[in-house]
Amino acid sequence: MDLRDQEAGQAAWARRKRIIDVGGLDLAYVEIAGAEPPLLLIHGFTDTSRSFSLLAPHLSGRRLIVPDLRGHGASQASEGCGVADFAGDIAGLMQRLQLSRPIVVGHSLGGMVSIALAARHPERIGGLVILAGTLKPDFEPGHPLVDGVAALRDPISPSNPFYEWWHACGPGVPRAFLAGLAQDASAIPAARWHAILEEIRRTDLTAAARAVQAPTLIIAGGLDPLFGEGHQQSMAQALSGSHLVWAQDCGHNPHWEDPAFVAKAIAGMLPSG
Repeated sequence: MDLRDQEAGQAAWARRKRIIDVGGLDLAYVEIAGAEPPLLLIHGFTDTSRSFSLLAPHLSGRRLIVPDLRGHGASQASEGCGVADFAGDIAGLMQRLQLSRPIVVGHSLGGMVSIALAARHPERIGGLVILAGTLKPDFEPGHPLVDGVAALRDPISPSNPFYEWWHACGPGVPRAFLAGLAQDASAIPAARWHAILEEIRRTDLTAAARAVQAPTLIIAGGLDPLFGEGHQQSMAQALSGSHLVWAQDCGHNPHWEDPAFVAKAIAGMLPSG
């Protein structure tokens, strides 16, 4: 696919967004019709629903609900920006859309949100898929993410060199997709980047994970620079009955780098027929 076709595909994804009021907050989401149970796909820090636009074609035939978290993409910002706030929004979205026991797929921060959601509402979740996630980040002072976010100044440029590290992935990921991610992230004010990151750094989901009852699949990138093997093993131990699989050649974004592998792993969570 050439760059022009890539750009057209990314623009089409953005045009699919709908807006719904959830507890007085306007949340944007993309919905793709298909078989139940639905897949509820939750993106990571500074991403948007666009994060799953490469994965979606590999999940053809399934109903997909793909929101922008509050303060990301086309969703309205609000004062709270912690994992609990995001999880509350997603619970409200599920209620508004009358989603019946969806499989919740969360990437990075979205994985943390998914765990918090499943711990609070065990009766409403049909299963979890955690992509490149963690229970307790270890972003100490001097970490590249901490320093990179601290250096951001408004207006953030989509060509900021920080994105070369923040969106690092294999060479096969479409350029137009990465450019779209940088545009989306750059629309978030630097103060909000910092506030959300500080909330992430304070989060410890160990107790929440032990309360999760849903069957859980953990998909980890073998080359993940943020949440390596120790993080994945801690999740696997805390999430009872979970199954851990490795996308060995992927970094922090397996659903960008190898969407076919990720889709095949997710398919194993779904009822056949």
